[in-house]
Amino acid sequence: MMVAEKPAPGVFQVHEAADDEQEPASPSSPRKMHSLDFEHIGALAAVAESLAPGSRWRRALTSARFVIFQAKINVLLPFGPLAIVLHYLSGTHQGWVFLFSLIGITPLAERLGYATEQLACYTGPTVGGLLNATFGNATEMIISIYALKNGMIRVVQQSLLGSILSNMLLVLGCAFFAGGLVHSDRDQVFNKASAVVNSGLLLMAVLGLMFPAVLHFTHSEAQYGKSEVALSRFSSCIMLVAYASYLFFQLKSHRSMYSPIGDEEEATEEDEDEKEITQWEAICWLFMLTIWISILSGYLVDAIQGASESLNLPVAFISVILLPIVGNAAEHASAIMFAMKNKLDITLGVAIGSSTQISMFVIPFCVVIGWMMGREMDLNFQLFETATLFITVLVVAFMLQEGTSNYFKGLMLILCYLIVAASFFVHVDPDASKYLGIVLSDADSKLKKK
Repeated sequence: MMVAEKPAPGVFQVHEAADDEQEPASPSSPRKMHSLDFEHIGALAAVAESLAPGSRWRRALTSARFVIFQAKINVLLPFGPLAIVLHYLSGTHQGWVFLFSLIGITPLAERLGYATEQLACYTGPTVGGLLNATFGNATEMIISIYALKNGMIRVVQQSLLGSILSNMLLVLGCAFFAGGLVHSDRDQVFNKASAVVNSGLLLMAVLGLMFPAVLHFTHSEAQYGKSEVALSRFSSCIMLVAYASYLFFQLKSHRSMYSPIGDEEEATEEDEDEKEITQWEAICWLFMLTIWISILSGYLVDAIQGASESLNLPVAFISVILLPIVGNAAEHASAIMFAMKNKLDITLGVAIGSSTQISMFVIPFCVVIGWMMGREMDLNFQLFETATLFITVLVVAFMLQEGTSNYFKGLMLILCYLIVAASFFVHVDPDASKYLGIVLSDADSKLKKK
């Protein structure tokens, strides 16, 4: 007969309960401890790896790969150092110095736009808009300040005017044309309300440029030679206030009016995908690119007059047509790319927005800077240039009033730009002495007397 080997019911229940309590607890606590340990160890390893010298070098090489080696346009970078070498080898090759400086600045301007876009991915729309306003036209501002320092007031005026014409006719025309060819089955649609606001600001800029010119050519100044400059400085301050109000209107109070059509989540995902370099890397690249553009701009401005003589090109054509094409390289590439992706609101923000920035901020800013330098930089752009700008603003305003675009509108804008370029090729500036900041030579004076 079997002895009762079965434990007492109480004992069995106690042991069973103890096992039940230990079974879930004993494996779980090591799992929690292991997971916490691994998380801490992984975080510490990531920090240690980021602080390691080898990791810094790898990050720097990755950043250089994205900024320098990835863009095909950077094959033109060696032209910049070649321009400097030619400048010091011989003073007679000013045409080559000008051409090489022009070609060398082109990839720098495009990369400056890339670094600005990368930084804007981290800062958000408000600060990103201010960054685009500041660095989008950095090349034009640097060239203008160098020319203003040398007393080349007409070069400053005509290069900034050329930037406006290039953005409104050539950049926008090429974007409309390329986008229309890709989406040939339908008209592309953009936000008409924001386009109307920008057109109004451009007309206000024309107003500010027109009255000093009319005052000068009608000989109705209260004090000859002084009223024109005083009116220009006052109007420039008013235009800067208007531009600051426009930034508040665009980035703060009516931000929804300027938001591109589309889902915000998709836009956020695209921004995350477009982040290729870190925030501090973008700031460092902006600093280095700005310095290099400043250096080349000095050689470019110094070689303008020599290039005009050696290449047999009018200085007006160089200032209005050639210089702005280089400065607008970033805007040109990005506007066409966004138009082909059917993002016309961003295209208008790049092309028309850049024209608004130059006319309402950069030009008045140069007048104020010239005031501080003791240079009589004014808003009298002469009748020929002012009339060209006025007609251009009207043409573009009529193109934008329907809120649609197609390849034919783009073709018309491109053809209009060709007419403007041909006009400045045969245009002789009546105030040519301001190109170099010196008076006309005795020989020229004798020719004028004859």
